[in-house]
Amino acid sequence: MTGPATADLIRRLADDPDASFALIARAGDTGAVDAVEVLTGPVADVDLLADIPLNADDGTPREVLAMVPYRQVRERGFEAHDDGAPLRCLLVETHERIPLADAMGVLPAEAVPLTDAGFDIADAEYADIVRRVISDEIGRGEGANFVIRRDYVAGVDADPRVAALTWFRALLEHERGAYWTFAIVTPGHVAVGASPEAHITAVAGAVGEPSTVTMNPISGTFRHPAGGATVETLAAFLTDTKETEELFMVVDEELKMMSAVCSDGGRITGPHLKEMSRLTHTEYMLRGISRLDPRDILRETMFAPTVTGSPMQNACAVIRRHERTPRGYYSGVAALFTPRADGGHDLDAPILIRTAYLVDGRLRVPAGATLVRHSDPYGEVNETHGKAAGVLGAIGAVPRAHADDPDEPAPRRPLAEDPRIAELLASRNARLAPFWLEPQGSAPGPFAGRSALVIDAEDRFTTMLAHQLRHLGLDVRIAHWSEATDADVDAAELVVSGPGPGDPRDAGNPRITRMRELVTRRLDAGTPLLAVCLSHQILSDRIGIPLAPLASPHQGLQKTVDVFGEPASIGFYNTFTARVLPGVTRLTPSETRCGAVGDVEVAAEPATGDVYALRGRGFASVQGHLESILSRDGMRTLERLVAHALS
Repeated sequence: MTGPATADLIRRLADDPDASFALIARAGDTGAVDAVEVLTGPVADVDLLADIPLNADDGTPREVLAMVPYRQVRERGFEAHDDGAPLRCLLVETHERIPLADAMGVLPAEAVPLTDAGFDIADAEYADIVRRVISDEIGRGEGANFVIRRDYVAGVDADPRVAALTWFRALLEHERGAYWTFAIVTPGHVAVGASPEAHITAVAGAVGEPSTVTMNPISGTFRHPAGGATVETLAAFLTDTKETEELFMVVDEELKMMSAVCSDGGRITGPHLKEMSRLTHTEYMLRGISRLDPRDILRETMFAPTVTGSPMQNACAVIRRHERTPRGYYSGVAALFTPRADGGHDLDAPILIRTAYLVDGRLRVPAGATLVRHSDPYGEVNETHGKAAGVLGAIGAVPRAHADDPDEPAPRRPLAEDPRIAELLASRNARLAPFWLEPQGSAPGPFAGRSALVIDAEDRFTTMLAHQLRHLGLDVRIAHWSEATDADVDAAELVVSGPGPGDPRDAGNPRITRMRELVTRRLDAGTPLLAVCLSHQILSDRIGIPLAPLASPHQGLQKTVDVFGEPASIGFYNTFTARVLPGVTRLTPSETRCGAVGDVEVAAEPATGDVYALRGRGFASVQGHLESILSRDGMRTLERLVAHALS
């Protein structure tokens, strides 16, 4: 960083049609913005995250601002409409700071007129899409939640640079609570936004020390009523089941990512409020330690579940089925790689949401809603209006928020400081697993010296599960279902057959077929097996317990159930269930298809017969996700089931 600089730099960039640059206003520790950072340099487009040129030709580390499009998820083998949006890198040659007041003094303020403005998908059409996703995707077990977007579009007859600087000023003036407010101008493309959410940061301490990785899942959206938010209206939002579960589900999904890149698995702090001009969100902070290259950290965490869904791989497939056009940069990240003294790079990567894009004279402001089992179609329609309105109101496309009225009194203290709101926020953690909230000890676990192979069935809950198994002392390796050979499965001391999306009865699905083969192989051999969620259903079917869809999916549902004589608070993410006759607690060899497993103990709901867990000779299984933050008794239950399987 070479600053400080004079505000005239912004004027010169506006007048230079060949200049590529970025203006960034980052909130400090106090949440206030005191300066605008100005980054300039040439642009290079690359194919892969690994190709981001963090070093100059002579090997010198350099600063790079990368615009990572959504289509980059194909690097992880996930589906995406391919619109050819480039992975665009601004190779920073100058990085200067201009005091905020000075920058505001030169940024243009005259409104940019828009033509033919409106959403590309009508409200009623979007509501129909919501209904289809709930019934056809969540209702068939394809996942717990999915984010489907639509775009506000308009014509812009103005110089793109003037529009970018005008909108940047407007967002600084009228939006609040943003993590990054930015304008990024490169050949043929403008992006201007006020993103509330840091997808991921990785910052090293002393030279040679690992990076502290932080993720900031934000979910649950309270749209301010006319006249502004009050303690009473916010309290009603904070006690809403749908909004609460929505946040817990995305925290679970981001913990999967943290467990994949952080040696300590990550831990949670919060919840907090993110208060903006028109919306208030709830959020947590996740922190862990990693020595990975920041580009690898970014790849393993593409992209935030708050803008895609969970499980991630299936969410990408659902997005491709239900969104009509490619996403471009929406839900990608703006990743700033900053050189460190040790030759590495720190990473700061906000999510590209609440952003306006200008290409070829057309404005596009994407907005999505998180769809869950409780979603009301027109409630989600209103959520897209609310999310788009923060940007649109600032740039004058729709009326600005009531709080921006100059005749209104000065803003009062943040609602999060009200004792009633603080108490409601803190009470949420009473439901959550202490394992992810508290420091995790390093004492040897009860299964030290033992090993396990975890089979990933395309739900990265397996990374959290593997972390917990390591905490119990096991030496753990994860293998994708398509790569786990029969020899691998036979050689493993303990096989943990993992969860995944889909219908366990679908014989035409290669993933389901292979998971059935692996479960059957261990079951028939009588060698230690733990089966989780989807694999629990597959094991139940192999034993002879019928499967059925639930009347209402248990996606993100917390229940206290009896697990072989102990009550356990567990999080469930299932659409299908194994079911015995009500009251059945044991199956004899004559009642199963697998006499070799001996008697099978059954933990089931007394009234319905829905099976929560099984155990028999050399195996145990569980329907719930013991690794979830919703499983308050997850570690205790996991230890019990592993002990049984290994015994």
